[in-house]
Amino acid sequence: MRWALTAALAAACLAPFMRPEYALILGVAVALLGLAPHGDMVKKLSRITIQVCVVGLGFAMNLHELVRAGLTGLWFGFGTIVATFALGFLLAKWLRIDQKLCTLISSGTAICGGSAIAAVGSTIRASGTHMSVAIGVVFILNAIGLWVFPPLGHSLNLSQHQFGVWSAVAIHDVSSVVGAASAYGKEALEVATAVKLSRTLWIVPVAVVAAWFFRKELEGKESHSRLPVPWFILLFVLASVAGTYFVDRDVAAGVSAAARRGMNIALFLVGLGLSRRALASVGVRPLVLAVALWMFISIAALVVVRTTIQ
Repeated sequence: MRWALTAALAAACLAPFMRPEYALILGVAVALLGLAPHGDMVKKLSRITIQVCVVGLGFAMNLHELVRAGLTGLWFGFGTIVATFALGFLLAKWLRIDQKLCTLISSGTAICGGSAIAAVGSTIRASGTHMSVAIGVVFILNAIGLWVFPPLGHSLNLSQHQFGVWSAVAIHDVSSVVGAASAYGKEALEVATAVKLSRTLWIVPVAVVAAWFFRKELEGKESHSRLPVPWFILLFVLASVAGTYFVDRDVAAGVSAAARRGMNIALFLVGLGLSRRALASVGVRPLVLAVALWMFISIAALVVVRTTIQ
């Protein structure tokens, strides 16, 4: 019954009137009503759907523009990630928040939301409570970002390119970045996808550094979990190569349009993954930390974007 309802609502997310933010809220509503399917299958489907749709978006992206935007993302990535972690540890000491929880929240804010939290958390052997709290607070802010960033971008008179870079840096998850940027415009979507994917490459080095930081606690325990390799990013680049040189433009545009529509299903599945337990476990201090880091990275990225990108 639960899977039948999920399938029906997922199909409804493909309707022309459905927007990414509506799909996310629909998933959250179903989850909070206790109607979401049990187990980890929804999370796996969500991850796979996001990755497939991201690869599909690559077919309509010019390779040369992709490289240019990706290099911008790498440049932004190092500075914002280091600054976010530094501020996170300072605030965590002031708020008396556990360092592992601080590391998870900082990772989710600085890199790519739940994916970074899951990767770093498995490497430093974070507890289930820490994982639930970090994912809960990042999920809340990620959902807010999907709603507020497009109107904020318009009120600030940001260009398509400026908004693409800003949203990719400041919004947590890939799915919400794609959703917000697609609502802003085609160029914004192309830039945001390239910049955000370049940021996900930082998962591996950040996880390695985090494991070294907590090395004393990890001594004598089982070997560290295998670091995830984001292979879908390579497929995204290959799709861009195919779309630029080999695939008919109309076909590439059709695949990309289908991928944008499919991202609604991905966001619906993301919403289904919000459990009542994770939401209930979010305390005031972790939420304060997450909001502070989010405001910092959003404002810092906006200032840099406004002053360096015309």
